[in-house]
Amino acid sequence: MDVTILATETAAPEDRAALIAALTQYNDAQVGPSNFRPLVLLLRDAEGATVGGLWGRSVYDWLFIELLAVPEALRGRGLGAELMRRAEAVARERGCLGIWLDTYSFQARPFYEKLGYTLFAELPDHPRGGARYFLQKRFAAV
Repeated sequence: MDVTILATETAAPEDRAALIAALTQYNDAQVGPSNFRPLVLLLRDAEGATVGGLWGRSVYDWLFIELLAVPEALRGRGLGAELMRRAEAVARERGCLGIWLDTYSFQARPFYEKLGYTLFAELPDHPRGGARYFLQKRFAAV
């Protein structure tokens, strides 16, 4: 099979889908289905516009939180903690072993640690002079 390598910043959604399909086929053959399920918790204003929320997915018995955003004007009201509590409840309902996420040194590591998350990895100098932290919270009983 002849192939070429194309570098691009404008790939089509079908290109991503092709990569996911190839990985899914291989992964399923190795360990079985991932049981991928998305999780989206939205913060909506009075007009119904999305102003923040949580975006994640459960895969291979863990929930991964990809995005958590609470606008600065809404911080201090417990919304972030409530989003995390709800994500944890969903993860437990799905039978997950725990939750993992990442955050930068200029973001919310203390917030997550206050909620019981612990550091399991660090990538120094991402960005330069800072760090990217990987945290997890394993549930005691599932």
